[in-house]
Amino acid sequence: MNQLMEITVGDLLDQMADKYPDHDAVLYTDRPFRKTYSEFRDLCDEVAKGMMAMGIKKGDHVAIWATNHPEWILALFATAKIGAVLVTVNTNYKIFELEYLLRQSDSMTLILTDGFKDSNYIDIINDLCPELKTSEPGKLNNHSLPFLKNVIYVGDKKVPGMHAWNDLYEMASQVTDEELERRQKDLHFHEVINMQYTSGTTGFPKGVMLTHYNIVNNGMCIGDCMNFSHEDKLCIPVPLFHCFGLVLGVMACVTHGTTMVPIEYYQPLKVMEAIQNEGCTAVHGVPTMFIAMLEHPDFSKFKFPKLRTGIMAGSPCPVKVMKQVVELMGAKEITIAYGQTEASPVCTQTRVDDSIELRVSTVGRALPAIECKVVDPATNEEVLPGVQGEFVARGYNVMKGYYKMAEATAQAIDEDGWLHTGDLATMDENGYYKITGRIKDMIIRGGENIYPKEIEEFLYTHPSIRDVQVIGVPSKEYGEEVMACIILKEGENVTSDQIKEFVKGHMARHKTPKFIKFLDAFPMTASGKIQKYKLREMAIDELGLQDAAAIETA
Repeated sequence: MNQLMEITVGDLLDQMADKYPDHDAVLYTDRPFRKTYSEFRDLCDEVAKGMMAMGIKKGDHVAIWATNHPEWILALFATAKIGAVLVTVNTNYKIFELEYLLRQSDSMTLILTDGFKDSNYIDIINDLCPELKTSEPGKLNNHSLPFLKNVIYVGDKKVPGMHAWNDLYEMASQVTDEELERRQKDLHFHEVINMQYTSGTTGFPKGVMLTHYNIVNNGMCIGDCMNFSHEDKLCIPVPLFHCFGLVLGVMACVTHGTTMVPIEYYQPLKVMEAIQNEGCTAVHGVPTMFIAMLEHPDFSKFKFPKLRTGIMAGSPCPVKVMKQVVELMGAKEITIAYGQTEASPVCTQTRVDDSIELRVSTVGRALPAIECKVVDPATNEEVLPGVQGEFVARGYNVMKGYYKMAEATAQAIDEDGWLHTGDLATMDENGYYKITGRIKDMIIRGGENIYPKEIEEFLYTHPSIRDVQVIGVPSKEYGEEVMACIILKEGENVTSDQIKEFVKGHMARHKTPKFIKFLDAFPMTASGKIQKYKLREMAIDELGLQDAAAIETA
């Protein structure tokens, strides 16, 4: 294990470009973007200078709303080099969520593409900021988003009110290399460089502030667990707006001089083509991604002779799937990782020489330089091996805090620096952890964190709904699905499909309830507290989800 690195993200890239100048850094299989480490570094410098010319200062918040485009990775390193904070936006967001994020994060710049699936990003930002179309680029003035000044469009057309991405390259000539160097030298590795929005246990999504030190070292330790070197190539089909893509993917690669092979968004055929044609040695994904490849009708046409490792995370891995990934895909050293965004994100990981049994029944052991333990949630006292309690962690990886949410930060990180995950776990005598459930009321659907209160708040705006409770119900495919239990106002009549369309039109697709249940009343305690677990039990019974529920508790 290397010692922890006291280095900024920008300096790390420079170091790797000096060490492996002619080695491939980023290879795209669907567009002409193939860059060595030195070429990639030079391009990042140009973007960084363009951002400086645009007036982006140290500490400014730059939001990026895009799938895994090359510009996403360029923006990551360019903002890091000038000390701006990159705010990552979920590609599935709709207007309701985007407005909240831009306002809460105080983002002054938004980088976006045309859109993704059923979200048209240009229409959404124009709906939010009608003044944009008639604004001079860089001079947006919107009363509800007072910080937002620049919108940068990644694409070929000219969009009114927006800078084009290529403007950054033209504006770069206004800033000297020495000015960029001075700005970069002025940065400290303990400064916040990245902000990711995550759903917690109370309120709306919170901006998790991560530092250079957090993500560089977590990426290094994650890569160490996979025995990464400059001879590896990692296929990255997981989204960059998640820590999975950004830290387990990009940072694990750049800390080891490994080649990145990003996929714009997950498509099983494109992933298999990339692994085969580029000779990838590693691939990341949630279990459903691996299942989609294994069950693809063309799976047998592909060969993955070099594939050996990668990470499966986001939800529990079925034994059969792990065995197939090892035997049929050849990834004999595939690992499992566990953590959360607030831990930047990985706390535990299996190692390449762990048995398949350990890889499917546990989430591995603590990463180096991170303390992990299981405590009694009531007393915070550490429990004995095999006893269930709350998983807590402490170390270099714990976030700086939630942006503008001091109280929530104090609830998450105690006085002794322990991050309280809200996850229930057990630890065995050898230090391997099992995640057994959650204290908090969060739904995890296919690796996506979904916060019920956010959907409930939105559903309350429906004119026919009197009361609503959103719960997670077991799913064999995604781990959990969203269910909305609704009490309608007297005399109102709404169908399940109408409710689903209402959510789908305003929120990300993965937050749309799969199941709707209309009720006259909710089960309550004597003191009037709604018993969500009873709603869940009722749903399992009525929907026949006993088998999926059994997988959860197995």
